[in-house]
Amino acid sequence: MKRSALAAALAAASLFTATAHAALFEDDEARRAIIDLRQRIEQQRQGLAEELRRAADEARRAGEENATLRRSVLDLQAQIEALRSELARLRGADEQLARDLSDMQRRQRDVAAAVEESAQRLRKFEPAQVNVDGKDIMVEPSEQRDFEAALAAFRKGDFVASQVAFGEFLKRYPASGYRPTALFWIGNAQYANKDYRGAIANFRSLLQQAPDHPRAPEAVLSIANCQIELKDNVSARRTLDDLVKAYPQSEAASAARERLARLR
Repeated sequence: MKRSALAAALAAASLFTATAHAALFEDDEARRAIIDLRQRIEQQRQGLAEELRRAADEARRAGEENATLRRSVLDLQAQIEALRSELARLRGADEQLARDLSDMQRRQRDVAAAVEESAQRLRKFEPAQVNVDGKDIMVEPSEQRDFEAALAAFRKGDFVASQVAFGEFLKRYPASGYRPTALFWIGNAQYANKDYRGAIANFRSLLQQAPDHPRAPEAVLSIANCQIELKDNVSARRTLDDLVKAYPQSEAASAARERLARLR
């Protein structure tokens, strides 16, 4: 009985020891599991803290960048407004310059028109250079006007009016550069009016005053024509001979040779 109890006690002690060993083993595993869990939790916590720190840093940098960007945007807006204001000012200045230029051009046109008008008025009274029968002469405006009026009457066939006009011209402008030419045309007007002796006198005046005048050969031929009309063929032949000798290369000399052949 005592052995059985002892055996039972021993068995119970063994079981308790085994159980204690088993419990002790299980506690170690639990502790290690807990330690591992704590380490993982700590690592996760640290990782999360690091991520939160990085996120905070990024948020801070983003905030700083946003603030910088906002300042840049505000600065850019201010610059744009300044440029708009400057552009508006320049547009206003351009418009003012355009108006000023237009006014200046208008004033210049007005001044130019006034100058031209004054010049035209002065030209009515100032001598002008004209070319008559290949010669340049200086004539007064009224002188030119009267000469051209007399010549226009001749060209229209109004020989009486032309003769009167040239006669008045020669009296009014005795020293005119037009004088030799005026003598030629008044002589032709007189010839057309059958005033042959008056025509001869004016043609001879032309030859006496300007023997080298371009109209001189024609004047000599016209004298011969007047002499023929006066039935003075002897004088006409002598005049034609003088024409051929004095102006042999002229067209009037060629005509003189033909008339001499008919008069002989």
